[in-house]
Amino acid sequence: MHSNKYTLIFTSIITISLGFVLSYAATSLKPRQDIYVEIYMKKNILDIYNEALDNDPQYKSSEYSLLAGKEFVVQGRAGLLPNVTLSGSTNWNEYYQFNELQSSYNNNSVTARLTQPLFRLDSWFNFKRSKKLTDASEADFAYAQQNLIIRTVEKYFGVLRAIDNLNAAISEEKAIKKQLDQIQQRFEVGLSAITEVQEAQLAYDLSLAAKIRFEGALFNAREELNSLIGREIFSVDSLKADIVPENPNPTTKQEWVDIALKNNYRLQASVLRRDASQDSARSSASEHLPKINIVGTESESNTNQYTYEGFEDLGFQAPSETQRKNYSLSLSIPISQGGAVSSRRRQAYAEYNRSVEETLFAQRTVIQEVRSGFSNVITLGANLKAQKQAVVSANSALEATRVGYEVGTRNIVDLLQAEKNLYTAEKNLANAKYDYLLSELNLELAAGTLSPQSINEINGYLN
Repeated sequence: MHSNKYTLIFTSIITISLGFVLSYAATSLKPRQDIYVEIYMKKNILDIYNEALDNDPQYKSSEYSLLAGKEFVVQGRAGLLPNVTLSGSTNWNEYYQFNELQSSYNNNSVTARLTQPLFRLDSWFNFKRSKKLTDASEADFAYAQQNLIIRTVEKYFGVLRAIDNLNAAISEEKAIKKQLDQIQQRFEVGLSAITEVQEAQLAYDLSLAAKIRFEGALFNAREELNSLIGREIFSVDSLKADIVPENPNPTTKQEWVDIALKNNYRLQASVLRRDASQDSARSSASEHLPKINIVGTESESNTNQYTYEGFEDLGFQAPSETQRKNYSLSLSIPISQGGAVSSRRRQAYAEYNRSVEETLFAQRTVIQEVRSGFSNVITLGANLKAQKQAVVSANSALEATRVGYEVGTRNIVDLLQAEKNLYTAEKNLANAKYDYLLSELNLELAAGTLSPQSINEINGYLN
């Protein structure tokens, strides 16, 4: 009786104390809970892409390359515009006789010179070259924007792939562990042979190793995504369960090839650099031609002279000032520079011929990528449909095998294999979804039509 009384008192004290502790904890930890929610808030592909625009070093590098490329046209235009120089000088002179200063004077001069090219074909072709190089830089940057979309989706899907594979491995491990426990129980009561226990143990060990491997793959995939934006991401939105594949639109390879030949940014950049190389060769060839410039010069100088007592009666002489203006039309004709001009011309045309071949290679590469990309979309779409059916079939096969094992018509090896087939089918289905969606984006990249709208569409597939 006394024991019950003391127990009741002790329980009451503990309850009241615990109430105070929990109340304090709830109050003091509320801000931390808010921080936790903010940190672990899920991120979708669009969120990651917008962060990558500001933080991805590869993309930021392309921005600076664009800024540098825009200066080509400024430099090229400068060769056609007036060249103005301003120069000045000042000097002091002293005259000594018998080691005594007798007179001194200083002279100041300022000269302004303006040169306007009138006939300079080399400068004109350099200007045309510079415009094309600037346009090529803009095409490079446009491709970098598209490439960032692909890299973002690939790294994001890499995390989702790893999560799906790990979840399947965990489910497989749990299912096999359950089978192992059941078989051990059957063995202990004499209903199963030791070989069945060993087979189940092997399957369990292999599933455990696979789980560990997929845990490592998930860690690596997360790190790759983190490197894109320069910070750690803890949670991402998952892909919807049902993805319905569609055939490409337009519906023929040739239509996609025609689009790519007009819109692929890598091909555009290659064509522009080929044409720029041709202008460079023409500029080098033009160095043999006469050069005509309009030149205007204006100068002003003044001289102040001083004399000293004992040498002349005047201690100071008034300054003298002069002004000169000159306007001319200059003509220069290169005769011989030791073969340097001819060498530069041959070199420039060799560079042009090389760029022609590189452009041809780029064109063939684009055509191949588009045709392969078109086939991949169709093939991977069909594969996605097949993998969906494979999961259904694997589930049916597992149920049939499980019933057969219970009635004695199937052994443990058959059951374990059926379970493995199901989880393999589920992993294949998850991978098929990502492969199909990426194939659509890669086709658009090859065709040059990939845009932020594409990543918006991908974002719509997320939960």
